Amino acid sequence: MLRFASLGSGSKGNATVVTGGDTTVLIDCGFSLRETQRRLALLGLSPADLAAILVTHEHSDHSAGVSRLAKQWDIPVYLTHGTQRSGRLEGCPRVSCFNSEERLQIGDLSVEPVAVPHDAREPCQYRLTHGGRSLGVLTDLGSITPHVVERFRGCDALVLEFNHDLDMLWAGSYPPSLKQRVASDWGHLNNHQAAELLRQLGPETLEHLVVAHISEQNNCPTRAAAALESVLGVGDQRVVFAAQNAGFDWLTLAAVPRQGQAFQ
Repeated sequence: MLRFASLGSGSKGNATVVTGGDTTVLIDCGFSLRETQRRLALLGLSPADLAAILVTHEHSDHSAGVSRLAKQWDIPVYLTHGTQRSGRLEGCPRVSCFNSEERLQIGDLSVEPVAVPHDAREPCQYRLTHGGRSLGVLTDLGSITPHVVERFRGCDALVLEFNHDLDMLWAGSYPPSLKQRVASDWGHLNNHQAAELLRQLGPETLEHLVVAHISEQNNCPTRAAAALESVLGVGDQRVVFAAQNAGFDWLTLAAVPRQGQAFQ
């Protein structure tokens, strides 16, 4: 069984929990140590349950809490060489650097880091597999690339960024330079880009789709849902919206039985 949940998703902090078999990992940690522990407890977990922390990139909403959590609980941290060289994750007691596209095995979880276009040192996102089922976590990228489509096609579940609505972004209070950054090919996906990426990936394989990393200032669930309608239609029951203050609760993918074996 592969299951996943979120401690929170948005510009104020991100963290996603993934469990496969006896292995639980945390993808990113943008929250304080106390807040991380509180949010983990709401999911029935403690930091002692974590086999590793996987970091996508060095931006503070994804990395601010990593070092303290790792040091306090002696948790191994996995990140790209570029993310390590950013200097924003110093103090982690056990660090494993990898190259993007280098497959990792962490306990019962197979982990595939995927290089993405984002304005960080060497950013990646992750596809995780256990029991014949796969989860894609794809929350920070500015544009759709053939490489991303190839690597995330065929997932059974997807956590996908719907960061901003372009009209809200351009009319909003961000300074012009920040608006340009967010909307650039190295920034974040807008609602229609995210919907187009979903169309290219092929939504028919998905059991769960999580709409994630929604900007509190430049987007809203209603506009993200409207963009989704062109791909999924209205009211698709597979869709869950992640929130900044509470993330989303556990979602589960049952393992695929091996030949001659049945799972209850």
